[in-house]
Amino acid sequence: MHTRPLGRTGIQVSTYALGTMKFGRFGNPDHDECVRIVHRALDSGINTIDTADVYGGDGESEQIVGKALRGRRDDVVLATKFSGPMGSDPNRRGNSRRWIISAAEASLRRLGVDHIDLYQVHHPDPGTDIEETLSALTDLLRSGKVRAIGHSNLPPSEIVAAQWVSERRGLARYRTEQPHYSILNRGAEREIFPLCQTYGLGALVWSPLAMGLLTGRYRKRGGETASATLLHWVPQHMTDERKLDAVEALIPVAGQAGLPLTHLALAFVVAHPAVTSAIIGPRTLEQLDDLLAGAGTSLDDDLLDRIDDIVPPGTDTGPIDVAYEPPPLQQPELRRRAAHDRTAA
Repeated sequence: MHTRPLGRTGIQVSTYALGTMKFGRFGNPDHDECVRIVHRALDSGINTIDTADVYGGDGESEQIVGKALRGRRDDVVLATKFSGPMGSDPNRRGNSRRWIISAAEASLRRLGVDHIDLYQVHHPDPGTDIEETLSALTDLLRSGKVRAIGHSNLPPSEIVAAQWVSERRGLARYRTEQPHYSILNRGAEREIFPLCQTYGLGALVWSPLAMGLLTGRYRKRGGETASATLLHWVPQHMTDERKLDAVEALIPVAGQAGLPLTHLALAFVVAHPAVTSAIIGPRTLEQLDDLLAGAGTSLDDDLLDRIDDIVPPGTDTGPIDVAYEPPPLQQPELRRRAAHDRTAA
């Protein structure tokens, strides 16, 4: 497993990172097997683990990761995230100083560590001033509890704004971005990746297998049907005809290259010069072993051109339900002046 520099932090991370969203009750509830997955990944050369306080619900994924890292903490670049709701209290979420400091302390306890290598804003919070967020994160850096900070799902304009605020206010800079990127969703190539390269941000991309569509199991005809959980969580993504058509076109391309579709998909993602690491999220040891078997796979220009013909650069074949959208795109009252005026009155 090769390593790459994490932006300009000086930290080296493996080209695959182990994502732990499926650890716990919403994926694999067997803590012992999840610990074995972590150990197998580390033994295979992965040195980066990505988790979040909301994974598994109530911090369960972080607790499992903490168990797995006992005696091995120094070998790992440990990343976690905050911002998602941790209960019904409206103040136990978001990007305020009040919550950031509390969330960081809680993650440290669950993980059983004294510092987090990369602490990431999981989602934008339009109701909180970016200076408030960066000020709190700067204090965590100065305290030694956090070694680098990053963001996930941040729109291009907010990436620029955050860099500007850091420079003008003398605050710590975000060092990484975690965007969604796969063969089926290449929108990050249009603005996100150029910004990462401009500002020296590491890019840790999530869902390189497109929530499982690029495993080849889900087909237009004769394949598996997405589980009820997936259909509840990402119904548009798992049933989008354009994505399923693209998968049907990609399967013979992978076959002619002598590659499983999963290996083609991961090799495509890490081939982009802006990508630092692809976050893989196996639920079982068998899934991990399959993904690890493709480490080191490279695609020649002819193969990359054929992929471009199926999904053109910079395009998304369809929506992904869990991707961030600015609130005005989801709430009509925020984009209609009459409703806004009534609310203000």
